[in-house]
Amino acid sequence: MRGNDYHDEKLGLKELIAMGVGGMVGGGIFSVLGLSVSQAGHAAPVAFGIGGVVALLAGYCYARLGLVFRSDGGSFTYLEHAFENKNVAGIGGWMLLVGYIGTLSLYSYTFGVYGSAMFGASSQTQVVHHVLETLILLVFLGVNLYGVASAGKSEDVIVLVKVLILSMFAFTGLYFVKSSRLLPFFNKGCVNLLMGAALIFVAYEGFELIPNAVNEMENPESDLTRSIIISIVLTTVIYVLVSVVAVGNLLPEEIAKYKEYALAVAAQPFLGKAGFMLIGLGALLSTASAINATLFGTARLGMVMAMDEDLPKVFSYRERTKDIPYVSLIAITFLTLIFVNIANLTVISSFASSTFLLIFAAINLSAFKLRDRIKISLGIPVAGFLLSLSSWIVLIVYLFRTNLRTLTWIFIFYAALAVAELLFSKRRVVFR
Repeated sequence: MRGNDYHDEKLGLKELIAMGVGGMVGGGIFSVLGLSVSQAGHAAPVAFGIGGVVALLAGYCYARLGLVFRSDGGSFTYLEHAFENKNVAGIGGWMLLVGYIGTLSLYSYTFGVYGSAMFGASSQTQVVHHVLETLILLVFLGVNLYGVASAGKSEDVIVLVKVLILSMFAFTGLYFVKSSRLLPFFNKGCVNLLMGAALIFVAYEGFELIPNAVNEMENPESDLTRSIIISIVLTTVIYVLVSVVAVGNLLPEEIAKYKEYALAVAAQPFLGKAGFMLIGLGALLSTASAINATLFGTARLGMVMAMDEDLPKVFSYRERTKDIPYVSLIAITFLTLIFVNIANLTVISSFASSTFLLIFAAINLSAFKLRDRIKISLGIPVAGFLLSLSSWIVLIVYLFRTNLRTLTWIFIFYAALAVAELLFSKRRVVFR
């Protein structure tokens, strides 16, 4: 739920596609590429393809739900209509809020990684990384508190620039790909392929911005579904091509060494230092834009939840002369600062991917329950639910085997959200 202020005018198909692509290519690919390759090996392009299929199924369900329930409440609204037990929608709202905190952490982490890499390797790189990821969050906290609305035209330009940079990297790099580095294709096995797909699913979070803006569309009946499908397909093609070029130009030990900014390193064999800096610039632009838009929308989600008595009332407080939820902004930024400064890339990506896989599974299930009302065939929500849930289970198994501590904290966090909903919301089932 990010910034329905994207445009003041009615949104056409081009603007909606830009919104979807911009929401997905928001910084995730710049950092999770190395994670996917280290896990899935040469089959990383297939891992991104699997993520695209899961996103497409969920995206179609979002489109059908969005046309029937025309609300900027998005996922929260759909869950409310699908489940008689309102605690389910409440927990979904909490999950959405913390999921966006996870993506904010990923974007700021990526900004810090690429910023420090562009400064050059040194003994102080880690310090620079933490300073930059903290600074960028505080800068956009200030921007949002001051009340500078994100300009739709500048957002369109940033989306165009980052897509052009990635496209140039992909199509130029294909010429230099060494086929020997792509074979054997399934060099790490099918199980690791699935784990790679689940681990980087957060890179597809963002298309759900489109149905949130249904009331601002020129022609939602024809444009909503098309814009979601086109934006997911375009993003998937970009991700697959980019991962082919990265795997085909870097040795496994290089990817392991530069995992967090492997995409920039992958540009060096055919574009030199200029390629490294160009990808770095694209990452900085992309993540900065995504942080601003995500912080804006997440703060307002927190305000709405507080007005519905799902969060303490203080989160609904707004500045008197401007419609700015300053308490929500400060609290969300503070939580993100803590998370991003104590967690590593795997933890951040795992948490965000896990959360959105669960949300998308719930949305697919909602579409299944409401299939007669939203006029959707049975197979799509069932397939989407099974794929989302299976991907989540694969991710949990991966964490159980490799990072039990992270898995434990994720479940503790989810349990805390459920307790908060069941004990303290207006729909609480205890202490009524």
